[in-house]
Formats: sequence, C-alpha cells, structure tokens
Amino acid sequence: MELVRNDCRYFKGDIPCEPNKREGSICNNCTYYKAIEERILIIKLGAIGDVIRTTPLLRILKKEKPNAEINWLTYTPEIIPPEWVNNIINVTFENIEWLKVNTFDWLINLEKDRIAISLSDQINAKKKSGFAIDEYGKCKPFNVEDKAAVHKWLTGLFDEVSKENTKNYIEEVFEICGYKFNEEEYIISQNKDDELTFKLDRRKKIIGLNTGCGGRWTSRLWPEEYWIELAENLINEGYEVVLLGGAQEDEKNKRISLKSNSKYFGYFTLKQFINLLDRCDVIVTSVTMAMHLALALKKKLILFNNIFNKNEFYLYGRGTILEPDYKCSCYFSPKCENNCMRYIFPSTVLESIKNSLS
Repeated sequence: MELVRNDCRYFKGDIPCEPNKREGSICNNCTYYKAIEERILIIKLGAIGDVIRTTPLLRILKKEKPNAEINWLTYTPEIIPPEWVNNIINVTFENIEWLKVNTFDWLINLEKDRIAISLSDQINAKKKSGFAIDEYGKCKPFNVEDKAAVHKWLTGLFDEVSKENTKNYIEEVFEICGYKFNEEEYIISQNKDDELTFKLDRRKKIIGLNTGCGGRWTSRLWPEEYWIELAENLINEGYEVVLLGGAQEDEKNKRISLKSNSKYFGYFTLKQFINLLDRCDVIVTSVTMAMHLALALKKKLILFNNIFNKNEFYLYGRGTILEPDYKCSCYFSPKCENNCMRYIFPSTVLESIKNSLS
C-alpha cells in the first residue's frame, strides 16, 4: 500500500495507469503524480446539441479549478471532449450504481428529467448546483435561494416567463455555477483523418444546407420547395452547395439534389458528419444538432428560428437569426398549424448568406 497514491488523477484502481504503461513509473517515485484537489460531477445527459452547448463550462472550470477531476454523465459520450474531462461516464446501470456510492466535492446537475433529478438526490456531494427532486417526484432547484437556478427552472415552466427571458443558455449555465460568461467558446473533439473524400470545389464558397429538424419538432421544417429554390439560386450565383442531414432527410435530400443540381453525399456517422460540416463556409439550418456543431467549428451560420426565444442562442458574432415575417402562436410547439416557416423566404436567406461572407 505504500506504493499506491490513489489520489493521483492518473490512478485507475484496477489497471495500470498511463505513466506506468508508458514508462514503468511506480506511484512512490513517479514524476507524473498530480493530486486531485476536487472532484466535480456534471450531469448533462440530453441531446447532442444540448451537450455541445454546455461544453463552454469546461473552459471556466479548467481555469478556476485546474487540479480538479472532472466527471461528466451523459447519453452521448462520443461528443464529450476527452482532453477536457477526466471521466466520461455513459448512462448505464453499472455506472449509475457506481455514482451512488461515490463522493464528490461538487455536483452540477443541469438536467430536469427524472433520471437526472433522482440520481442527483442520491449522489453524495459537499455542494450541489442545478436541479433536484421534490416531494412529488418532480423537478425543483437544489436551493430556492439560488436565483440563477430558479430563473432557469421558471423559464421551463411558463411560456410567458420564457418569452421575457433575455439571457442565452450558456450565460444561464454559467450563472447556475456561480460564474460570469465571457464568450467562452464551445469545445469539440475532431478527427481530421476522415476515410471519406467529399468531392467539393474548394475554389468556390461552400454552403451547407441542413434540411431537417428531427422527427418530433416538425414545426421547425422549412418547405422543401424553398430549399430547392435557395440551392438553385446559390448555384447560379457561383456557390458550391452541399445538402446535409441524417437518415430522416435522406429521401428529401435526394429529391432536392436532383431538382436543384446541388451535391448530396448521403448521411454518415457523427464523426463523418462533423468532418463534412467542417468543409463548409456557411451553414444554413434550423435549431438542430448541426447548429451547435457549426458554432463549435466556428462556421458562419444562418439560423432559422420560429418556436424559441431567440435570446436563448449565442452565436459568437458569426451568425444571423432569421424568423418568420408572421406572428404565430406555435411557441415551443412540436407542430405549427399555420406553417409559419413559409414566411422565411429564400431571397432573404440568399441575401443573409451573401452578407455573412462579405
């Protein structure tokens, strides 16, 4: 036991650590020893886009607590940057049981769903921020005196409060953790060694058109004929146009490509999709995962929005938000009976693309 330093950030407990495998280092004489001064657990499970837009928090944590061990529980471990997080924890039965018997210095729960709030109540932590479970099994702030957590909670409960909100999501998350947001950027891990070759004319500006929005939130869909018109106009103006999307958009993108002569390479794994986005100069999309990936890649962004408070989105000065020229009642609604996205016109989008590149 005298050989072991289990408080070292490299220590595994059941297998050799990296310095031992690489150089044969033993704890009691290892030059790589670095003590863990604080253990932090972030619970942000959510959709990939939501996880990505929480990554700026890692920048301030690393700055303020450089010797902390950072753990992150998520449904999408593949999107968490491993160079910024010590332990990326997938949501499995085994991992949940392990977390219940751990002790952390600081638990940050940024999720309001049942798994997150029930788990955050069971995990031992000296300090807890964000959301917990109430006596009725529903979400509440850990501390009713925490104005930032109460603010975020109330904007999720009442549309009227949400519409009046002037803070962006990252600002809200920082405030829940006691920090001030200073334009810290998204973080994304990217493997440039892509096995796919995309045949794009790099002599032209490349415009990526992300045509989908997921199966549930059809209220955010832009009309297919508008995508065709925009693609045709962009090509006539001398741009290279590539269609983006997943399996749900495959047939639609094939139709748009055929009618507009734009390029469509199919749908890919997340890594390949990121690499394709990275080849674009401008990305046009509704509020989707592609939006957050574009921000992480520092791309110019044209963002369609009709059902959210636009103040929620921080685009780092690289984006333009376009909203329908129509007063609609579809706020936070999965479907829009009026199809208000028809009132964002292709000519407006084309002009916005040109302005973003000038």
